[in-house]
Amino acid sequence: MALVSCSRCSPSHERLGHPVCGHNDLTRPPNLPLLSASIRVHLRFFFSPRIAVRFRYAKNSPIIAPLPPHWLRGNSVFSVTIVAISSVFKGYIVSVTAVIGLQWGDEAKGKIVDLLTDQHQIVVRYQGGNNAGHTVKFEGKTYKLSLLPTGILRPGVTSVIATGVVINPQALLKEMDGVRAQGVEIGKQLLISDRAHVIMPYHMAEEAVLEKHQKGDAIGTTMRGIGTCYREKAGRSHAIRMGDLLRPATFKKRLTEILEFKNQMLSALDPDFVPFKLDEIYNNYMSYTDQLRNNIIDTTSYLHNAVGEGKSLLFEGAQGSLLDLDHGTFPYVTSSNSSGAGIHNGSGLPERLITRMIGVVKAYTTRVGGGPCPTELLDETGEHIRKEGNEFGTVTGRPRRCGWFDAVATRYGAMVSGVDCIALMLLDVLSKLPEVKICEAYEIHGQRTQNFPSHVEDLAAAKPIYRTVQGWQTDITSVTKLKDLPAGARAYVDTVAEIMQKPVHIVSVGPDRAQTILD
Repeated sequence: MALVSCSRCSPSHERLGHPVCGHNDLTRPPNLPLLSASIRVHLRFFFSPRIAVRFRYAKNSPIIAPLPPHWLRGNSVFSVTIVAISSVFKGYIVSVTAVIGLQWGDEAKGKIVDLLTDQHQIVVRYQGGNNAGHTVKFEGKTYKLSLLPTGILRPGVTSVIATGVVINPQALLKEMDGVRAQGVEIGKQLLISDRAHVIMPYHMAEEAVLEKHQKGDAIGTTMRGIGTCYREKAGRSHAIRMGDLLRPATFKKRLTEILEFKNQMLSALDPDFVPFKLDEIYNNYMSYTDQLRNNIIDTTSYLHNAVGEGKSLLFEGAQGSLLDLDHGTFPYVTSSNSSGAGIHNGSGLPERLITRMIGVVKAYTTRVGGGPCPTELLDETGEHIRKEGNEFGTVTGRPRRCGWFDAVATRYGAMVSGVDCIALMLLDVLSKLPEVKICEAYEIHGQRTQNFPSHVEDLAAAKPIYRTVQGWQTDITSVTKLKDLPAGARAYVDTVAEIMQKPVHIVSVGPDRAQTILD
């Protein structure tokens, strides 16, 4: 197979002969030896289609390259050619997986990340702050994580808090102490980006003042300074990053300038405001820095080097795709790109490296805070789902709004994030209901549509059009195979897959790791 030059790619690269060029093609640096022998290998990627990979190799020429995402999607057996990109033979293919919530958050992503962590060497949190939460049950213990990646619970796994996360150092240290108290060791396997932005006390004070002035139109924030820190990041002039904390003189100079402005502004907005003291904040943050100093590095370079060395990565999303700042139900969204679209800018690794994208959904819909929720149930059924699913926020404790599964909204989340398959969570919560419903379309201003509206006013006007599935009214928490699910439960899973136009490869029937059906 001849190598030809590529006009669309960097001049320093060539591509294997192929009728279509583009960023989805597998490229290789020039002057590497063409691989000589041909071997056909069948690989089974966990939660991914069975694929056949044909590669050629020569002595001292390694085989290690992430497969472009479009080669891993679908269910057919196919073959591709892999070329050498490293100097040491590894004997395996780099696996880069992403786990993304497709609804308004709280989809039980933590359980899926926990299941997948054993197959990956690095777990990466790439956006959000301590407004997100994962509950993970592991070895008889329940861990509530907020900033820490789920990989922190596994010895030998490196956990990365990447560039796109905003960090409250005090909250992070408190969470670390809590996990340590449960017997988890945290050392240098936790890496924190020096580019990550820092939440300061005035961010929380500012957010509280702004939310109070919203009155009846409050967005419903967690009051943890997440949004105001991200706004500072975009504004740049008053932003502080973790790397700044490692330079005390620089940090103190910037803090002095910022506090002068913030104290004046907050005093004007809130007559009860007590001005912040420079020395108090400076000393506190220097104390936090002393405890985190050995963990703060350039994570972008680290992650690229890890991929080059053939290490497997797992990206752990926070919140959900419908809360994405750009693609969600604006303005009732979070302050970061919480869909799969946020992985690139939040970590520094391009999306093309991701070999599998798993979309996580609940078997029903929940939402916290303001904003339209077309399938919300304000009746006994909604309260039943809330109690059965223990639908109260991991971080805030707020009761979640509950409703039927909204396939219109969730399919949109899957489209934006580019998922390959679905993990359907908390199916057991619906087991006592005589019938269950799935929203397959909306009626908006008299028109039926399966497209998710881009404006919040149209979403507020949406009337759900349901498809009803007979309930199963049977305990399914011990079921381990799809074929053993009751007819109603299996019909529900199949209906979700049909409307979502994505295969359901994972079904959760209980909170424990063992209560998971893998297709």
